[in-house]
Amino acid sequence: MAIETTGRATDQAIAKIKELISSGVFTAGSRLPTERELTQRFGLSRSSLREAVRALALVGVLESRVGDGTYVTTLEPDLLLTGIGFISDLASGPSLLEIHAIRRLLEPEATRMATPRLGDDDFARLHQCLEQMESAQGVPAFIDADTEFHRIILDACGNTALASLIQNLSGSTLRARLWQSLVERSATAATLESHRAIYTALVARDADMAAAADLIHLGIAEDWLRTWSDMASS
Repeated sequence: MAIETTGRATDQAIAKIKELISSGVFTAGSRLPTERELTQRFGLSRSSLREAVRALALVGVLESRVGDGTYVTTLEPDLLLTGIGFISDLASGPSLLEIHAIRRLLEPEATRMATPRLGDDDFARLHQCLEQMESAQGVPAFIDADTEFHRIILDACGNTALASLIQNLSGSTLRARLWQSLVERSATAATLESHRAIYTALVARDADMAAAADLIHLGIAEDWLRTWSDMASS
C-alpha cells in the first residue's frame, strides 16, 4: 500500500511540473525553484519530488546539474523522444517487428522530403558510407555505416521531430539484430544493393524513386527480422 501511495505522489509531482512547463511558468532553459520550495508548493514529500525529477530527466525534460540545481532542458525533439529509443532497445520478438513497421511507414516519406534538400557534401558522405558498408569487417562496422547513411538523409528531411522519431525507432539493438541476421544468411549483398538504389535515386533528385527504394530496403530488412524473430521464438 505504501508503494502505491508513493507512486501516486510521484505521479502527482510529475503532473504538476509538466503543467508548470506547458503553461509557460517554467520555460526551456529555466532553473526550477529549490527542492524545498517545490515540496512546499506541491504539498508533497522530498522523496516523491526527487523521483519525479529523476523520471523527467530520463525522458529529456529536466536536467540536474550538480551544485547548480535542476533546469528545464531545451525541450528539443531529439531529447524528448529518447524514451522511444529505450523501447526499441528493450523490445524483442513481435514487438521489434511492430517497431520496425512504424519505421517502414515513416522513413520513406522522410527520404522523399530530404531528396531536394541534400547537398554535394551530403552525397559525398553517403557515398563514403556505401564504401564503408562494402568493406566492413563484422557487424559493428556495418551498423556504424548503415546508421550514418540514414542519419544523413534524415537530417536533411527538414523536420527534426520526424527525424528524431525515426532515429529512436531504429535503435542500436534493432540494427544489431537486423545486421547479424543478414550476415549469418549471407544477405549483405541484397541490402547493400538496396542502399545503392536509395543513393542513386537521391543523386538523380527523384523523390518518388528514393522513397520507393527506401521502402524496398526496409521491406527486405523486415523479412530478415521476421525470420530472426521466428527462430528466436521456436
